[in-house]
Amino acid sequence: MAFATIDVTKGISGVTPVANGGTALSSGFKNGVDPRENAQPLIINGDMAVAQRGTSSSGKTSAGYYACDRWNFAISSGGTWTISQDTDVPSGEGFSTSTKYDCTTAQGSLGSAAYIQHRQSIEGQNLQLLKKGTSNAEKITISFWVKATKTGTNILELFDNTNNRQVSKAYTVSSSDTWEKKVVNFPADTSGALANNNSGALNVQFYLGAGSNLSSGTLSETWTAYTNADRAVGQVNHADSTSNNFYITGVQLEVGEFSSTTLPPFQFEDTGDNLLRCKRYYQTTIMPDTSDYWGQGYYYTNSEFTCKMPIQEMRAQPTLDQVSGSNYFTVYSNNSGDAINDFSLDASSSRRCVSFTDTGESSGTAGFGGGLYKSNASARFAFDAEL
Repeated sequence: MAFATIDVTKGISGVTPVANGGTALSSGFKNGVDPRENAQPLIINGDMAVAQRGTSSSGKTSAGYYACDRWNFAISSGGTWTISQDTDVPSGEGFSTSTKYDCTTAQGSLGSAAYIQHRQSIEGQNLQLLKKGTSNAEKITISFWVKATKTGTNILELFDNTNNRQVSKAYTVSSSDTWEKKVVNFPADTSGALANNNSGALNVQFYLGAGSNLSSGTLSETWTAYTNADRAVGQVNHADSTSNNFYITGVQLEVGEFSSTTLPPFQFEDTGDNLLRCKRYYQTTIMPDTSDYWGQGYYYTNSEFTCKMPIQEMRAQPTLDQVSGSNYFTVYSNNSGDAINDFSLDASSSRRCVSFTDTGESSGTAGFGGGLYKSNASARFAFDAEL
């Protein structure tokens, strides 16, 4: 796939700008195919359409991935929140879902080290087109739709994890509880090349609150070695009332500098493609229905049942994320059921295949095969390779 630097004041004859700095012939779609189909968005699940972990998670006071895939809730001493995939969206823009942050226990006065962020980390090998750290480094544009109860200044930050560099820009929520589209421009950075690997080289970070350690200096609007005090200056505190909600959707990252009139439209992905890209980082293999069938395995010993199963290739060797408990799983073998509480991954697991065993609850016959089912509606297996 070829990319071009776009001069948005002059344009390029015969092409039109598309997502991620690509170009497409201006003659329209051939056979109904979007010419951007091979230019995958750098932001994954920007329309918040995929939520493998579930659509809502309440009582959250610590960092983690909740609700919408790929979006991390980063928090320290910032109140209590319910995070959900919501159907409140900007009208007529094609979106069907958003991420909603609902403050349920307020933190009216943030401590000096407090922060609240909605963020996504992007692999360095997907960002080499930015040419960061070279004389040809590209500018970056982030656009998104936001709706918040609390009006005022908010901070969007790009953080370079490879070189510990950052840049921050302010945007304003002008009207309470009203969808507004924001377009935020960031300068090019000729210092600090991003790692060309599967690590999280760049974070896109939307602040919802920031203590004085992050907000007592002068906002760093050009790329620099980070100084904490300059990262989120002016940020309002969305945690100061239980009446506060914060919604976001339609997040896109474009290579180049765009305005609200020159910005390419949001690149909606096919549902299957979007889910597949999310599964590189997290994938659920047992769904919420009782008696779901997981797969086949065998008794390695009389007291150890093991399963192996190919999975969608992940970013790295995953860890097991399970919801387990007493008799949550059942192995059916030799015309009988064997209750099992939980499992653990073994060393032979890889990015493409998981292998896991029970933790000693099973009682079968070594060498016999068996089918693994869930026997509690809450039971779940998932595999985690998040950044």
